[in-house]
This record gives sequence, structure tokens and C-alpha cells, in this order.
Amino acid sequence: MPLYNRRPELPPLAPPPPLGLADLLGRVRQALQQQLADSYWVIAEVAELTAPRYAGAHCYFTLTEQTIDSRGTPVKAQARATLWSQRYQQLAPAFERHTGQPLRAGLKLLLRVQVRYHEQYGLSLDVLAIDPSYTVGELALLRLKTLRQLEEKGLLERQKRLALPLAPQRLAVISSATAAGFQDFVQQLEEAPYDFALTLFPAMMQGDEAPASIRAALDGVRARRGQFDAVVLIRGGGSRTDLLAFDEYGLAAAVGAFPLPVLTGIGHERDEALVDLTAHHALKTPTAVAVFLVERLARLEAAFLGYGERVAALARRQLGQRHARLDQLSRQSRDAAHRQVDAA
Repeated sequence: MPLYNRRPELPPLAPPPPLGLADLLGRVRQALQQQLADSYWVIAEVAELTAPRYAGAHCYFTLTEQTIDSRGTPVKAQARATLWSQRYQQLAPAFERHTGQPLRAGLKLLLRVQVRYHEQYGLSLDVLAIDPSYTVGELALLRLKTLRQLEEKGLLERQKRLALPLAPQRLAVISSATAAGFQDFVQQLEEAPYDFALTLFPAMMQGDEAPASIRAALDGVRARRGQFDAVVLIRGGGSRTDLLAFDEYGLAAAVGAFPLPVLTGIGHERDEALVDLTAHHALKTPTAVAVFLVERLARLEAAFLGYGERVAALARRQLGQRHARLDQLSRQSRDAAHRQVDAA
């Protein structure tokens, strides 16, 4: 090949100078700020939540979502999020008023967030707003799903088929020993003209540990069930948040499957917990349970007194009839004797 047709060889390109880590991450931050400058509504579940412990503190979330990619592979997305103190003071109370419970782990939320990136702390989300109506709908769906599970297992009616004794006086009481509702219940029974034998099985009645604690108390009653006529599950009044434990499937199922009749009085006026639906008889308050038991014995006593009065009246009527018959026979005998004497 002729020499004049050969292209001159170019020197190799020099590699770009290396970047410092801070420079690279700074470019990532700038790119995210340019591409994701807007705020976005996202749906995520709260995996962890650290609530403020003092005024002015912030609320920190770990948000997650389980999804399936285009290849059918399970994918778990996760991000840190922050609800700054000033917004927390506005959003958290409003959320609780609408949903009946506080921001907590396990809830599914619809949040408006803004993407943030820091060279040291990485990617995070600033929470700007929370739509409580979305969570209300999710909770309603979860409750409906739980109800269907209980119904499919026959646990909504099993307790109703148990026979509550006419005079239930041997009572296993599941409550907190220091609860005002328990004290009201005991006082109401002590003022009644009947004797009740109460055995307390203490349990936590609110909080995340309450369902397991109450189930443990039920296990304690089950081991001695021959000693009791019924179980009374009571607590004092509280907010809708305090009643969340009584919507837990495991506890509702344990009550529905229990071999003794369970009476509930968990201190609510409008809302009906799932435990109420699976119990033998649900009343609004501990005092209402005590009144129910006292009135049951009063009706039984009134029935016995009524039967006694009917027996006494029947006996008096029978005695009156017999006295009249004896008088009649006495007169007939006397008249017959006189006739015999006269004939003789």
C-alpha cells in the first residue's frame, strides 16, 4: 500500500481525571434536584417509625413497598423519610382525628414527598402532607377482610351457641388490676344483694402487647375452666386508638373459639370491636356488664319468688277446697246420725 494512503496514528485519549467521592455525590445531588424538583404523591407502608420524644423533635419513618417487576420477580423498595417538627405538629393530630389512631408502623399511607439527597446521609424523602382518607379506606378493607376470615371459620357465631348459665356467679375476670373500669365492676357487684366469686386474670388492656397478654390470660382460664360459669373481659374507657388491640384477628379468634361464654365490656360507646362480634354477649362498659349479671340474677330470683307465690296460692286454694269438703262431709255425717237416731 502506498505510504501516502496511510492515515496517521492518533495518540490514545487520556482518561478523564478521577473524581473525588464528594464531587461525584455532589453531581448526583444536583442531577436529582434538577430531575426531581417537584413533590410527588406516593403510597407506601410504614415499616418503622420513631415518634418525637420531646417538643421540637422530628418524626422519622422507614417506608417500604413490596411489588413485582416485569419479570415476575419480587422487589422490595425502601426509603427513609422525615416529617419535620413543625409539620408533624399539624399533620399527626389531624391524621389521628380522621383515622382514629396515631401514625404508627404497619399503616399504609398516601404521602406527598419531596426527594432529598445528601452526600453524607444519602437519599431520603421529606414528608409534606398525608392524606388520612386513604388510610381510613385501607383500614376499612383490612377490617372487612378480618371479618370474612372470622366468618369463614365460624367464629362469629360459635360463642352465641354456648349456653350462659341462668345464674353466672363464678366469674373469671380478665382486666388490669389497676383499671378504673375493673374497680367500677367490682363495686357494682359488691353493692348487689347476691354473692359473686371473682377470680382476676390480669392482662395488659391496651398497646401493642395487649392482644398477646389477653390471649395468655384466656389460656390461664382455659386450664381451670371447670371452676367458672363465664369469662368477663373488661377495661376502662379510652380513645379509639386504645381499642385497636381488640380488632386484632388472633384475639378475636381466641375469644370466638373459647369454651366458656365470654362477656365483653371494653369501654366504648359507638365503635364495635371485632372482639365484641365474636363474644357471647357484648356490652358497652364494665359497669354495664355488672348490671347485666345482677339483673340476670334478679330476674331469676323474681321467677323463683313468683313460682313460690303460685305454689302458696295453689296450696291455699287446695286447703280451702279440702276444708269445705270436710265441712260438707261433717254436716252429712251429723245429719245421717240424727236420722238414724230418730228412726231408732
